[in-house]
Amino acid sequence: MAEMTKKGIWTVIFVGIAVSLIVAGFVSFYADPNPDGLEKVAEDTGFIDTAQDSANAEIPLADYGVAGVDDERLSVGLAGIIGVGIMAIVGFGLFYFLAKGNKKNVDA
Repeated sequence: MAEMTKKGIWTVIFVGIAVSLIVAGFVSFYADPNPDGLEKVAEDTGFIDTAQDSANAEIPLADYGVAGVDDERLSVGLAGIIGVGIMAIVGFGLFYFLAKGNKKNVDA
């Protein structure tokens, strides 16, 4: 198998991030509005009214939206875009530090 060039790797990364941003920012609003499995069971068995807010209910990105943004479509899209950004930063940071540590072991 041919080795990928740096330009090819960055192209794949850029396209992957672009697709992730499009899906998170625009397509995610059209996700199935029906409740997930646990919520559906709680509705069917009649104990949905006893549910309590999570300890994380007050964080800015709770419940698939951005706190303080009244437009639901914009709120969901922004939450998705912010989530992709955070995960990209964490992922690139991990790869950077892991690769940096690996180079030290190879050179020794």
